[in-house]
Amino acid sequence: MSRPRVKNGDTVMDKTHLVDEITGHRRMRRNRKADWVRRMVQENRLTVDDLIWPIFITHGTGISEPLAAMPGVNRMSVDKAVEAVKEAADLGIPAIAPFPDIEMDLRDPTGSHILDANNLMNRFIRETKKAVPNIGLITDVALDPFTSHGHDGILRDGIIVNDETVDHVVKAAVMQADAGADIIAPSEMMDGRIGAIRRGLDAAGHQDVGIMSYATKFSSGFYGPYREAINTGGLLKGDKNSYYISPANGTEAMRDAALDVEEGADMMMIKPGLPYLDICWRIKEAFGLPTYAYQVSGEYAQIKAAAMNGWIDGDRVMMETLLCFKRAGCDGILTYFAVDVARKLGRT
Repeated sequence: MSRPRVKNGDTVMDKTHLVDEITGHRRMRRNRKADWVRRMVQENRLTVDDLIWPIFITHGTGISEPLAAMPGVNRMSVDKAVEAVKEAADLGIPAIAPFPDIEMDLRDPTGSHILDANNLMNRFIRETKKAVPNIGLITDVALDPFTSHGHDGILRDGIIVNDETVDHVVKAAVMQADAGADIIAPSEMMDGRIGAIRRGLDAAGHQDVGIMSYATKFSSGFYGPYREAINTGGLLKGDKNSYYISPANGTEAMRDAALDVEEGADMMMIKPGLPYLDICWRIKEAFGLPTYAYQVSGEYAQIKAAAMNGWIDGDRVMMETLLCFKRAGCDGILTYFAVDVARKLGRT
């Protein structure tokens, strides 16, 4: 309410409001009043440079199979996948993370096919680097696509054996680097794997190949559609609780991450993403390394399903979730939305 006051001998109307007195004349909405000022003070921005696109590759040629649980995502043969990578590169996406659907008759208890220099993953790496040499390839060495039991490591007498698995993943990492992989991103969560892979890569002359540690991979229920995509869902014997981190344990996750830093990780990854934004923030604050989150298949599927039912604005939520990763300290995000987001950013 306005009230009269005297200024320089003149009576003027004082328009100070009770709200001004309560806030000490500090109003947060001043910086929100118009689009131009909101843009000027925006703290975090999402760009195409923040995007890493995970894709699924399968055997055969001319294949692009839609995945029912992940609308808009296809499982592609190498030729089709290379075409898709070309499109991603044209959109400015800096890196791809491929995951293979290995033929069932090539899977065995030790995942031995991962050590075949001509396996599906290594063929994809070579063909992609030949066709799109300037895009980054971030490859996994976990054994789950290659094992007959669906675990990320070698299973013996009901136990995932750590050290023998590490021997396998080191050899696989060198083979993938030989094929042209730029960054090895080991997701199997074995103890000592980062240091062992670093030593193995360096011994093979791959000092320039980086390691993106799955520093904190949680034993999560959000992986379901991914396991269908690589056909491990029906194979899994038991669970992965003896090597993935419990969702209840933040301090343990930080200890895991610290060990990976000591062992020589160049970058860190948190998986899944949105349920673990606190871990993203803690890891970035603690170590200062480039930090990434994986917006996993279950997160993607939830957004897609809700959008298809008209319950949310799918595009808006897609962009909001990715921006939230940036706010939580992430330098980038692995997301199945990458191509859609790159197109959208290119139109704005």
